[in-house]
Amino acid sequence: MKLAMGLTLAIPAFLFAGSSLQAADAPVVVTSIKPVHSLVSAIMQGVGKPELIVDGAASPHTYNLKPSNARALQDAKVIFWVGPGLEAFLEKPLESLGSDSIVARLDDAPGLVRLPFREGGAFEAHDDGDEHADAGNDPAADDHDHDEDDHHGFDTHLWLDPMNAKAMAAEITTTLVAADPANALTYEANAKALDDKLDALDKEIAATVSSVKDKPFIVFHDAYQYFEHRYHIRVAGSITVSPETIPGAERVSEIHQKVADLGATCVFAEPQFEPRLVNVVIEGTKAKSGVLDPEAATLPAGPDLYFTLMRGIAESMKSCLASA
Repeated sequence: MKLAMGLTLAIPAFLFAGSSLQAADAPVVVTSIKPVHSLVSAIMQGVGKPELIVDGAASPHTYNLKPSNARALQDAKVIFWVGPGLEAFLEKPLESLGSDSIVARLDDAPGLVRLPFREGGAFEAHDDGDEHADAGNDPAADDHDHDEDDHHGFDTHLWLDPMNAKAMAAEITTTLVAADPANALTYEANAKALDDKLDALDKEIAATVSSVKDKPFIVFHDAYQYFEHRYHIRVAGSITVSPETIPGAERVSEIHQKVADLGATCVFAEPQFEPRLVNVVIEGTKAKSGVLDPEAATLPAGPDLYFTLMRGIAESMKSCLASA
């Protein structure tokens, strides 16, 4: 009896020790923004949890690296970011890391659809001196050169198309398997499950916005091109292209007139950027206001965030546009 009891006690202790060993062996992984963190978290489930740099309501457009972030980067075995076109604050710190760190730039992931910045028309021109037609409905956008060297030449809000999220997840999986082959089977099984969920999400969003996709609307900044392109919805323009550049009175007046001229039914603010400007833009028009959150500023980080983010955008668009 005593022997049996001893064995009973020894087995859980052994399993607990094995569990601790697995946690200790998990690679230290750091991610830049919440949508990337969500995809990495889903693929790492059962192995470990990645760290997140741009947390809370912060935006990569205006973020300043903290000392704790710098320490996390130094300790990381693998670092995932979109690229310098989005997280410019990471470019120099990543260049200074030692050769032991694996840095995966996801805007170079194979299979991505990359769309050029839009300029002219209802969209604010960039200050590079070039004049291009609005690419919102340009079929040539699909043929954008993936090997373009200028990382500022394309829209970096790549995750707002679930098919791009699939491409990014595939790159994340490849990187993690190479960095941590002992857990390859878990990464690959999680990636397969994530891939299936992204396919289901894509169909769900298409159904959600199908009844309002022909109604024009205005967004605070031009972040939704991939969502538009995937689901064939009509964004008539943006108040500003870059959220760190607050538009002047002339620009706001111009957009106000466009809301009236184009018959835009909704103007969408974002939680972390000057929502009061939206009230100025819609004043005296029949347009309604709503809120979109392309970078998940209001959502808690984790493996489910990406799905909550995308459903939230679709539902917000449907709610505002259907009632307009």
